Amino acid sequence: MLAEALFFSAVLFVIGVFGVLIRRNAIIVFMCVELMLNAVNLSFVAFAQAYGVAGQVFVFFVMTVAAAEAAVGLAIIIALFRHRPTVNLQNINLLKG
Repeated sequence: MLAEALFFSAVLFVIGVFGVLIRRNAIIVFMCVELMLNAVNLSFVAFAQAYGVAGQVFVFFVMTVAAAEAAVGLAIIIALFRHRPTVNLQNINLLKG
């Protein structure tokens, strides 16, 4: 059971990494980051089932970080979309001097 869960977690994490590196849409990049965090949660739960409950505590911390990231990230994307017609990351250069 542990090996299958870790394999599935690794596959999800790799898909998330490729999504962050390849895609240019900010919403898809945030979704890929969420996918990577869920992959980490899956591995924590698998380790918690095998070795103890400490991994489940880390899952709550990761879920808290994911919720905060989603709230702040989506607020930033909505604010950017109000000023520009796209959320393409190559077109967002507001902080360039």
